[in-house]
Amino acid sequence: MALKAVHVSDVPNLDQVPENAACSLCTTRFTNKSVNDHEGDHDGTEQLPFKFPKFVVMGHRGSGMNMPQCSDIRMKSIKENSILSFNAAAKLPVDFIEFDVQVTKDDCPVIFHDNFILTEDQGAIVGKRVTEITLAEFLSYGPQKEPGNVAKPLFRKTKDGRIFEWKVEEDDPLCTLQEVFQKVDGSIGFNIELKFDDQTIYKQEEFAHILQVILKVVFEHAKDRPIMFSSFQPDAAQLMRKLQRKYPVFFLTNGGSEIYTDIRRNSLDEAIKVCMEGGLQGIVSEVKAIFRNPEAVTRVKESKLSLISYGLLNCAFRSNVPEVVCVQHLMGVEGVIVDLVREITEAVPHFTDPAKVGEELRLFGKEGKMKFEALIPAELSIDNLICPVTL
Repeated sequence: MALKAVHVSDVPNLDQVPENAACSLCTTRFTNKSVNDHEGDHDGTEQLPFKFPKFVVMGHRGSGMNMPQCSDIRMKSIKENSILSFNAAAKLPVDFIEFDVQVTKDDCPVIFHDNFILTEDQGAIVGKRVTEITLAEFLSYGPQKEPGNVAKPLFRKTKDGRIFEWKVEEDDPLCTLQEVFQKVDGSIGFNIELKFDDQTIYKQEEFAHILQVILKVVFEHAKDRPIMFSSFQPDAAQLMRKLQRKYPVFFLTNGGSEIYTDIRRNSLDEAIKVCMEGGLQGIVSEVKAIFRNPEAVTRVKESKLSLISYGLLNCAFRSNVPEVVCVQHLMGVEGVIVDLVREITEAVPHFTDPAKVGEELRLFGKEGKMKFEALIPAELSIDNLICPVTL
């Protein structure tokens, strides 16, 4: 496997790391009471302070997302957003799995990341919106549960327009939100991303209907499982907070890595405003936005919001230490969403010895800037990334 050294320099300097920071990461899962505790007589705009009881690790789409175009087999080992992937992650010391929920034409919440589902028909690639097909048609793609059913092959389109057949080493059928509650280890928490198409303009009543359909399944099947909601769509996130007060709601942002017409999506400071105005509990930020604007972490904390991160750099290692994960813990970030779930969790013991971590990381250069070399597959490097990590 080809490796490339990625040099990251625009990250916090020494005086931005809390003096009492400790590199300890407990892997024992916490109970639902430490997360699902937001009931009460509050209106939708009151800010309820929320804090995870410990640093949390979340598996991205289960055991990690798939990149069919990547030569690294770890990015196409288990089918993402599947029961198989979720239960594989649940066997590791992670606290939550993150997955994407959309609602089909006939009002069934299903698990799928992309807005369009692609297949091949008579030699041509055809795509349909997940939200414009029925549950039966959605389940007809990929491996089939019933013997004799003819499966439609799945394809995936990268951001640069190339199309690849969606092949993985361990495949699994597509699934519904209800199935996930029923078939996935009950001890692992769910970070349910409310998925909406950036190119679609939604009316408030459309948001309400979609969220209520999802909530019906959650309320009927969640039982004692820790649950949190997240969304890149600020109106959907704020509405979910108004519709229920039991589970925390987080606003997702790439912090300016991409620019949107909705300015609320373009920076961490705007994300703070979204949370404060809507009574949300926290922010899920692309990790590069945190490193480029470390002062925002302080503003997030001053606003009594939680902060977790996602992104390619969360998989950066050196000397068996997930450097970027450790640095964020030092900074006050409360958790990370990761793709290389096994590798991250296997490195967790290194967090238990702050002296060893400090010696191995050698984070700070002569100018006080944090500098490190992260060895990751060349196909996943910042410069050569073909398909950026998205939630």
